[in-house]
Amino acid sequence: MSKIVMKFGGTSVATTEKIANVARRIQKEKEKGNEVVVVVSAMGKSTDELVDLANELSNAPSKREMDMLLSTGEQITMSLLAIKLSALGIDAVSLTGWQAGLQTDDVHRNAKILTLDPSKILDKLSEEKVVIVAGFQGISTQGEITTLGRGGSDTSAVAIAASIGAEICDIYTDVDGIYTSDPRYIKNARKLEQLEYDEMLELANLGAGVLHPRAVEFAKNYKIPLRVRPSFSEEEGTILKEEIDVENNLVVRGVAFESDIVRLTIEYEVPFNGSLASIFTTLAANHIDVDIIVQSIVDGVKPAVSFSIKKESLAEAITVLESNKQNLGFTFADFEVGLAKVSIVGSGMVSNPGVAAQMFDRLRKENIPVKMVSTSEIKVSVVVPQTDMISAANALHNEFGLEIA
Repeated sequence: MSKIVMKFGGTSVATTEKIANVARRIQKEKEKGNEVVVVVSAMGKSTDELVDLANELSNAPSKREMDMLLSTGEQITMSLLAIKLSALGIDAVSLTGWQAGLQTDDVHRNAKILTLDPSKILDKLSEEKVVIVAGFQGISTQGEITTLGRGGSDTSAVAIAASIGAEICDIYTDVDGIYTSDPRYIKNARKLEQLEYDEMLELANLGAGVLHPRAVEFAKNYKIPLRVRPSFSEEEGTILKEEIDVENNLVVRGVAFESDIVRLTIEYEVPFNGSLASIFTTLAANHIDVDIIVQSIVDGVKPAVSFSIKKESLAEAITVLESNKQNLGFTFADFEVGLAKVSIVGSGMVSNPGVAAQMFDRLRKENIPVKMVSTSEIKVSVVVPQTDMISAANALHNEFGLEIA
C-alpha cells in the first residue's frame, strides 16, 4: 500500500460534473489499495469572483479579511468532493488547511509554510478514509487564517506529500504535461516526458504557470517525485526529479515569458555608500519582490540602479521608496511600463558556452530590443517591449530546436 497525494486545480473542479469525474479518479486509486490524500483548489474562477465582490465594496480591502474571504473557495470544493465520494460508497473526510496542521508565517495573502503537523491526516488515513484538504491556506503563528498566494494549492499538496512520506505527488491540471513553452502562444511546442527540479523551478519563477515555484522547491528539497498529469485522460504527463535522462541532447529545454514587467530606476547625485543594500532591504521588508538588478556607475554620469518588478507591485514600491527617500539617499526615481520578460532555461547550458550570444543574435535579427539581462548557470532572461514578447518567445523556441520534429 502506497501513500499518494492527488492535487486538482480549479479547472478540474469547475463544475459538479467535473467534481464527479475527480471523485471517480480517486475511486480508482483507492481501489488499487493506495492511501489517498487529495488537495483541491477553488472551483473554476470562483477566487476571481470573490476578489471582484470585495472590490465592489472597497478600493483597498484589508489583507486579513481577504484571506478570510478567499479561503472559503477551497472549502466549498473539498466539501462537495467529500459528498460525492460518500455517494460512491467511499469513506471520505474534508479538512481545512489549519485542521490539516499547516502553519504559516503572518504575511496575509502571500504566506509561507513554516511547519506541517500531519498527525490528523495520518489518523484519518489509518481509518481507511480518503482525506481531502483545502489547498492554498493555513493558520498563522498568531492563529489567523492565511492564504499562500496564487498557485498555493500546489505548495500545499507537495508539503503534505513530504510530511506524510508519500510515494508521489500528482498535480492534475487542464494540460497533459509540461511543454517546452506555452502551447497556446508558441508554435509547435512539445511535451516533455521528464524535467529536472532546477529547470522547472527556473521556468516556474520565470512565468510558466503550470506549477507554483514554492511547490517545486518543496519537491526538490524533500526529493518528492512530482508529476503533472491531465485530469481529463489517463496520460502519464511529465515527471519532475533530481536527474533526468538526456532528451534529444537539448541544451535549452524551455522558453518562459511573463508580461506586465516594470523597470524602476533610481538616480543619485553622488555615489551613496550602502545604497544598494538599503534599497533592497527596505523593499524586502515590505514584501516587494525584485528581479533583475542593474547598477550603473560611470565617471561624469550620475550613478543609478535599475531593477524590474511586477506591475502589480509598482504603486506600493513607489510609496515605499518615496517615504524612505531621505534615508535611502536618492534624488530621483522613474519607471518604465509596457515591458515583458522572456527567458531560456536548460541544465545543458552549464557545459555549452555561447548560448547567451546565440540568444542575443537571434533577437537582433528579429529587431527586438533588449532592455535588461539576467543570467544564471541554467537560464538567461531578457526584458523586452511587451509588444515583442510572443514574437521573441517564438523566435527563441525555434532558434534552440524545441519545436515538434
